[in-house]
Amino acid sequence: MSKLAAQDTFLDLADYGRPAAKLIAQRFKNTKVTSIHLTLLFGVSGLVAIFCMLKGYNLLASFFIILKSILDAADGELSRIKNTPSYVGRYLDSVFDIILNFMFLISIAYVSKATIGYTLLAFISIQLQGTLYNYYYVILRNKSLGADSTSKIFENKAPRAFAGEKQSLVNIWFRIFHTLYVVFDKSIYYLDKGAYKVKTLPNWFMTFVSIYGLGFQLLIIAIMLPLNLKEFIIPFFIGYNVFMIVIIFIRKNLSAQQTISNGNN
Repeated sequence: MSKLAAQDTFLDLADYGRPAAKLIAQRFKNTKVTSIHLTLLFGVSGLVAIFCMLKGYNLLASFFIILKSILDAADGELSRIKNTPSYVGRYLDSVFDIILNFMFLISIAYVSKATIGYTLLAFISIQLQGTLYNYYYVILRNKSLGADSTSKIFENKAPRAFAGEKQSLVNIWFRIFHTLYVVFDKSIYYLDKGAYKVKTLPNWFMTFVSIYGLGFQLLIIAIMLPLNLKEFIIPFFIGYNVFMIVIIFIRKNLSAQQTISNGNN
């Protein structure tokens, strides 16, 4: 099952690692390797990237950050190829992402001597940006004919476990996931409450929004590190928030145009 129907597929700037991820998934298709194994592996890749950052091996750090993004895509690809959807894997993936994001920024702050206040602001910024992207993307996935719906627009309670996974584990990982993300989810929902009511979102708009996808955010870090711009990474992501205002304004304007068009028809 694909993430999106053909007509809803857009150029996702955050998903540059998808071709490599598909190759990795195909390699493990007929093995005992599961999507959760790949999730654990991307966690290890992220930790190696942090070690390299702290040691000043910026080019290697960038390599492992990109590898982390590729493996992050590969776990979902393997799950779809094997037709083994997993809520445990979905929540574990998101929990690893937020923890690694925080550790990346703390490490960057350490080597660039940024203040804790600015570092926390950058972390909050990155999470809000990523949540905005995920909010619109999940809305599109849930409205796209034939797409998978492992992710939900509103997640307030643990879902029923898929076959092959324990409900108790789903419950535990959902609580961890919900605790870590609820503030960001509610903040983005408050900023654009009506988004989930749309029939669809244009491909060009989703391409624009994908500048806030985690893969693209990590690509920016991976580019800035070897260019010796580590002092600018934290200020950059704080300033990067400016596009949130533009994106939400465009989304609301699109809905207003749809309403006028439907009224004229």
